[in-house]
Amino acid sequence: MRVHVVSDVHGNSEDLEKAGDGADALICLGDLVLFLDYADHSRGIFPDLFGVENADRLVELRTARRFEEARTLGNRLWEGLDRNAAIEAAIRRQYAELFAAFPTPTYATYGNVDMPSLWPEYAQPGTTVLDGERVEIGGLVFGFVGGGLRTPMRTPYEIDDEAYAAKIAALGEVDVLCTHIPPEVPDLCYDTVARRFERGSAALLEAIHTVRPKYSLFGHVHQPLVRRMRIGATECVNVGHFASSGTPWTLEW
Repeated sequence: MRVHVVSDVHGNSEDLEKAGDGADALICLGDLVLFLDYADHSRGIFPDLFGVENADRLVELRTARRFEEARTLGNRLWEGLDRNAAIEAAIRRQYAELFAAFPTPTYATYGNVDMPSLWPEYAQPGTTVLDGERVEIGGLVFGFVGGGLRTPMRTPYEIDDEAYAAKIAALGEVDVLCTHIPPEVPDLCYDTVARRFERGSAALLEAIHTVRPKYSLFGHVHQPLVRRMRIGATECVNVGHFASSGTPWTLEW
Protein backbone atom coordinates (compact mmCIF):
# COMPACT_ATOMS: atom_id res chain seq x y z
CA MET A 1 0.00 0.00 0.00
CA ARG A 2 1.07 3.55 -0.74
CA VAL A 3 -0.60 6.60 0.80
CA HIS A 4 0.27 10.23 0.09
CA VAL A 5 -0.17 12.74 2.92
CA VAL A 6 -0.50 16.52 2.63
CA SER A 7 -1.15 19.34 5.06
CA ASP A 8 -1.37 23.12 4.90
CA VAL A 9 -2.56 23.25 1.31
CA HIS A 10 -3.46 26.95 1.61
CA GLY A 11 -4.99 27.36 -1.82
CA ASN A 12 -2.54 25.24 -3.85
CA SER A 13 -5.17 23.48 -5.94
CA GLU A 14 -2.86 23.04 -8.93
CA ASP A 15 -0.49 20.70 -7.08
CA LEU A 16 -3.35 19.15 -5.10
CA GLU A 17 -4.77 17.76 -8.35
CA LYS A 18 -1.58 15.69 -8.75
CA ALA A 19 -1.01 14.85 -5.08
CA GLY A 20 -2.66 11.42 -5.33
CA ASP A 21 -0.81 10.29 -8.45
CA GLY A 22 0.69 6.84 -7.90
CA ALA A 23 -0.94 6.36 -4.49
CA ASP A 24 -3.76 4.13 -3.27
CA ALA A 25 -5.22 7.02 -1.24
CA LEU A 26 -4.61 10.65 -0.29
CA ILE A 27 -4.73 11.94 3.28
CA CYS A 28 -5.18 15.66 3.88
CA LEU A 29 -4.51 17.09 7.34
CA GLY A 30 -6.23 20.40 6.81
CA ASP A 31 -5.72 24.13 6.31
CA LEU A 32 -7.13 24.29 2.80
CA VAL A 33 -7.91 28.00 3.07
CA LEU A 34 -5.43 30.72 2.12
CA PHE A 35 -6.19 33.83 4.16
CA LEU A 36 -2.75 35.40 3.79
CA ASP A 37 0.47 34.02 2.30
CA TYR A 38 3.34 35.02 4.59
CA ALA A 39 5.84 34.40 1.77
CA ASP A 40 3.89 36.32 -0.88
CA HIS A 41 1.71 39.01 0.67
CA SER A 42 -0.21 39.52 -2.59
CA ARG A 43 -1.94 36.14 -2.25
CA GLY A 44 -4.97 35.30 -0.17
CA ILE A 45 -8.30 36.60 1.06
CA PHE A 46 -6.85 39.51 3.05
CA PRO A 47 -4.80 41.17 0.25
CA ASP A 48 -7.63 40.58 -2.23
CA LEU A 49 -9.85 42.68 0.02
CA PHE A 50 -7.42 45.26 1.45
CA GLY A 51 -4.32 45.36 -0.75
CA VAL A 52 -0.69 44.32 -0.38
CA GLU A 53 0.39 47.30 1.74
CA ASN A 54 -2.06 46.40 4.48
CA ALA A 55 -1.06 42.75 4.17
CA ASP A 56 2.59 43.75 4.64
CA ARG A 57 1.69 45.62 7.82
CA LEU A 58 -0.43 42.79 9.19
CA VAL A 59 2.37 40.25 8.66
CA GLU A 60 4.86 42.61 10.30
CA LEU A 61 2.68 42.97 13.40
CA ARG A 62 1.88 39.27 13.70
CA THR A 63 5.51 38.24 13.21
CA ALA A 64 6.46 40.61 16.02
CA ARG A 65 3.70 39.01 18.14
CA ARG A 66 1.95 42.37 18.42
CA PHE A 67 -1.41 40.65 18.15
CA GLU A 68 -3.52 43.44 19.68
CA GLU A 69 -2.15 45.95 17.18
CA ALA A 70 -2.79 43.48 14.37
CA ARG A 71 -6.35 43.04 15.60
CA THR A 72 -6.83 46.82 15.76
CA LEU A 73 -5.61 47.15 12.17
CA GLY A 74 -7.99 44.43 11.04
CA ASN A 75 -10.95 45.96 12.86
CA ARG A 76 -10.27 49.34 11.24
CA LEU A 77 -10.12 47.83 7.77
CA TRP A 78 -13.32 45.87 8.29
CA GLU A 79 -15.34 48.89 9.44
CA GLY A 80 -18.49 49.23 7.37
CA LEU A 81 -18.11 45.79 5.79
CA ASP A 82 -19.91 42.55 6.52
CA ARG A 83 -16.83 40.63 7.61
CA ASN A 84 -18.43 37.22 7.99
CA ALA A 85 -20.18 37.39 4.63
CA ALA A 86 -17.06 38.52 2.78
CA ILE A 87 -14.85 35.84 4.32
CA GLU A 88 -17.38 33.08 3.78
CA ALA A 89 -17.86 34.04 0.13
CA ALA A 90 -14.08 33.97 -0.43
CA ILE A 91 -13.69 30.64 1.38
CA ARG A 92 -16.53 29.14 -0.65
CA ARG A 93 -14.71 30.06 -3.86
CA GLN A 94 -11.54 28.40 -2.60
CA TYR A 95 -13.34 25.30 -1.32
CA ALA A 96 -15.13 24.76 -4.63
CA GLU A 97 -11.78 24.61 -6.41
CA LEU A 98 -9.88 22.67 -3.75
CA PHE A 99 -12.42 19.93 -3.05
CA ALA A 100 -12.79 19.38 -6.80
CA ALA A 101 -9.03 18.70 -6.91
CA PHE A 102 -9.15 15.84 -4.35
CA PRO A 103 -8.62 12.39 -5.90
CA THR A 104 -10.63 9.30 -4.96
CA PRO A 105 -10.23 8.13 -2.29
CA THR A 106 -9.28 11.04 -0.03
CA TYR A 107 -9.44 11.03 3.77
CA ALA A 108 -9.41 14.54 5.21
CA THR A 109 -9.62 16.41 8.48
CA TYR A 110 -9.81 20.11 9.33
CA GLY A 111 -7.02 22.59 9.99
CA ASN A 112 -7.25 25.53 12.34
CA VAL A 113 -8.02 27.99 9.52
CA ASP A 114 -10.75 25.84 7.97
CA MET A 115 -14.52 26.24 8.36
CA PRO A 116 -15.91 22.76 9.12
CA SER A 117 -19.52 23.89 8.71
CA LEU A 118 -18.94 24.37 4.96
CA TRP A 119 -17.20 21.07 4.24
CA PRO A 120 -20.35 18.95 3.79
CA GLU A 121 -21.37 21.17 0.88
CA TYR A 122 -18.11 20.64 -1.00
CA ALA A 123 -16.87 17.15 -0.07
CA GLN A 124 -17.59 15.04 -3.13
CA PRO A 125 -18.16 11.26 -3.31
CA GLY A 126 -14.79 9.67 -2.66
CA THR A 127 -13.78 12.20 0.01
CA THR A 128 -14.27 11.04 3.60
CA VAL A 129 -14.12 13.73 6.29
CA LEU A 130 -13.04 12.50 9.74
CA ASP A 131 -12.62 14.29 13.08
CA GLY A 132 -12.28 12.22 16.25
CA GLU A 133 -12.90 9.14 14.09
CA ARG A 134 -11.06 6.10 12.71
CA VAL A 135 -10.83 4.42 9.35
CA GLU A 136 -9.04 1.30 8.11
CA ILE A 137 -6.79 1.68 5.08
CA GLY A 138 -4.94 -1.36 3.78
CA GLY A 139 -5.11 -3.17 7.10
CA LEU A 140 -3.88 -0.23 9.22
CA VAL A 141 -6.17 1.80 11.49
CA PHE A 142 -5.86 5.57 10.99
CA GLY A 143 -7.27 7.98 13.59
CA PHE A 144 -8.04 11.59 12.65
CA VAL A 145 -8.34 14.70 14.82
CA GLY A 146 -8.75 18.11 13.19
CA GLY A 147 -8.45 21.71 14.28
CA GLY A 148 -6.08 23.57 16.56
CA LEU A 149 -5.94 24.82 20.14
CA ARG A 150 -6.75 28.33 21.37
CA THR A 151 -4.21 31.01 20.41
CA PRO A 152 -4.05 34.83 20.24
CA MET A 153 -4.45 34.46 16.45
CA ARG A 154 -8.09 33.38 16.94
CA THR A 155 -8.25 31.34 13.75
CA PRO A 156 -11.65 29.86 12.81
CA TYR A 157 -11.33 26.28 14.08
CA GLU A 158 -9.61 26.55 17.45
CA ILE A 159 -11.06 24.51 20.30
CA ASP A 160 -10.46 24.12 24.04
CA ASP A 161 -7.77 21.74 25.24
CA GLU A 162 -10.40 19.56 26.93
CA ALA A 163 -12.46 19.16 23.75
CA TYR A 164 -9.34 18.34 21.76
CA ALA A 165 -8.22 15.77 24.35
CA ALA A 166 -11.66 14.14 24.22
CA LYS A 167 -11.34 13.64 20.46
CA ILE A 168 -7.89 12.10 20.89
CA ALA A 169 -9.23 9.75 23.60
CA ALA A 170 -12.18 8.73 21.41
CA LEU A 171 -9.81 7.22 18.83
CA GLY A 172 -8.59 4.42 21.07
CA GLU A 173 -5.98 2.07 19.61
CA VAL A 174 -4.72 3.17 16.20
CA ASP A 175 -1.72 2.43 14.01
CA VAL A 176 -1.43 5.95 12.59
CA LEU A 177 -2.43 9.18 14.37
CA CYS A 178 -3.37 11.88 11.83
CA THR A 179 -3.74 15.40 13.24
CA HIS A 180 -3.37 18.93 12.01
CA ILE A 181 -1.24 20.13 14.93
CA PRO A 182 1.88 18.40 16.32
CA PRO A 183 2.38 16.85 19.73
CA GLU A 184 3.60 19.29 22.35
CA VAL A 185 7.33 18.89 21.76
CA PRO A 186 9.35 22.13 21.45
CA ASP A 187 11.45 21.01 18.47
CA LEU A 188 8.30 20.02 16.55
CA CYS A 189 6.39 23.19 17.44
CA TYR A 190 8.97 25.91 16.75
CA ASP A 191 8.70 27.72 13.40
CA THR A 192 12.17 28.90 12.39
CA VAL A 193 10.93 31.56 9.96
CA ALA A 194 8.05 32.98 12.00
CA ARG A 195 10.39 32.72 15.03
CA ARG A 196 7.70 31.50 17.39
CA PHE A 197 6.30 28.36 18.97
CA GLU A 198 3.03 27.14 17.52
CA ARG A 199 0.68 25.31 19.86
CA GLY A 200 1.07 21.57 20.08
CA SER A 201 -1.14 19.14 21.94
CA ALA A 202 -0.19 17.60 25.29
CA ALA A 203 -3.05 15.10 24.87
CA LEU A 204 -1.59 13.98 21.55
CA LEU A 205 1.84 13.55 23.14
CA GLU A 206 0.28 11.49 25.93
CA ALA A 207 -1.50 9.28 23.37
CA ILE A 208 1.82 8.70 21.59
CA HIS A 209 3.29 7.47 24.86
CA THR A 210 0.32 5.28 25.84
CA VAL A 211 -1.14 4.04 22.54
CA ARG A 212 2.27 3.75 20.84
CA PRO A 213 1.08 4.10 17.22
CA LYS A 214 3.48 3.35 14.42
CA TYR A 215 3.23 6.94 13.15
CA SER A 216 2.05 10.36 14.25
CA LEU A 217 1.50 12.52 11.17
CA PHE A 218 0.77 16.26 11.30
CA GLY A 219 1.44 19.66 9.73
CA HIS A 220 0.59 23.18 10.99
CA VAL A 221 4.20 24.30 11.61
CA HIS A 222 5.37 25.43 8.20
CA GLN A 223 9.15 25.61 8.83
CA PRO A 224 9.75 23.41 11.89
CA LEU A 225 13.04 23.18 13.71
CA VAL A 226 12.76 19.40 13.38
CA ARG A 227 10.55 17.67 10.81
CA ARG A 228 10.87 14.14 12.12
CA MET A 229 11.69 12.45 15.40
CA ARG A 230 11.02 9.18 17.17
CA ILE A 231 9.14 9.18 20.46
CA GLY A 232 9.33 5.69 21.89
CA ALA A 233 7.81 3.34 19.31
CA THR A 234 6.28 6.17 17.26
CA GLU A 235 7.75 7.95 14.26
CA CYS A 236 6.54 11.57 14.43
CA VAL A 237 6.52 13.30 11.04
CA ASN A 238 5.66 16.82 9.95
CA VAL A 239 4.44 15.98 6.44
CA GLY A 240 5.36 19.41 5.15
CA HIS A 241 3.99 22.76 4.03
CA PHE A 242 2.24 21.59 0.86
CA ALA A 243 1.39 25.14 -0.25
CA SER A 244 5.08 25.84 -0.87
CA SER A 245 6.45 22.37 -1.69
CA GLY A 246 3.63 20.96 -3.80
CA THR A 247 4.95 17.52 -2.84
CA PRO A 248 3.09 14.99 -0.67
CA TRP A 249 4.78 12.87 1.98
CA THR A 250 4.65 9.13 1.25
CA LEU A 251 3.78 6.29 3.61
CA GLU A 252 4.28 2.76 2.31
CA TRP A 253 3.69 -0.61 3.96
